[in-house]
Amino acid sequence: MDLSITTLILLVLTPLLVWRVYNRIKARMVRQRSIVSRHYTGVLVFGAMILVPAAQLLDNITNLGALAVGAAFGIGWGVWAIKRTRFEDTPQGYYFTPPMRVGILMAMILVARILYLGVEIYANQGKGIPAPRLTDDPLTMLCVGLTAGYFGYYSAGLLLWRRKLRKAIDLE
Repeated sequence: MDLSITTLILLVLTPLLVWRVYNRIKARMVRQRSIVSRHYTGVLVFGAMILVPAAQLLDNITNLGALAVGAAFGIGWGVWAIKRTRFEDTPQGYYFTPPMRVGILMAMILVARILYLGVEIYANQGKGIPAPRLTDDPLTMLCVGLTAGYFGYYSAGLLLWRRKLRKAIDLE
C-alpha cells in the first residue's frame, strides 16, 4: 500500500473524527426536554431509514433480510431502553434521560460502518472499482436497521409516554 501524505493525514485525523462524533453523541444522551415535534421527526426520519432501503432491496432478499433483522434487534433494544429511561413531569416541563451507553453504542455502530465505507471508497480511488452503495452490503444494512430500529422505536416510545400524560391530564 502506497502511503501518500493524504493517506497519512487521514490516518492521523480519523481517531480525532471518531472522538468528536462520540463526544457529540454522548452530549445528546443526557437529561433533555421532551419536545413532541422532535419525537415525531425521529419516528419519521428513522422510519424512512428503514423503508427507503427496503424499497430498493425488494429484489435482494439477503440484504433486505439483514435490514429486517437489524431493525428487529434495534426495536428490541429500543423496548429495553424505554424501560430504562428516567421520565420526569416537572412544573418546568417534561424531561427524559435516556440510557447513555446503549444509545451511544447504537449510534456508533452506524458511524463506524459509514466510516468503513468511506475508507473503502478512498482505498479504491483510481482503481476503476465503482463506489459501493449503502444498500450493497448485508452488514451495512444490518447496521442501518439496528440503528434506525432503535432510535425510531425510542422516539415512538417517547410519543407514547407523552400521550399517556395527556390522557391523564384529560381525565382530571
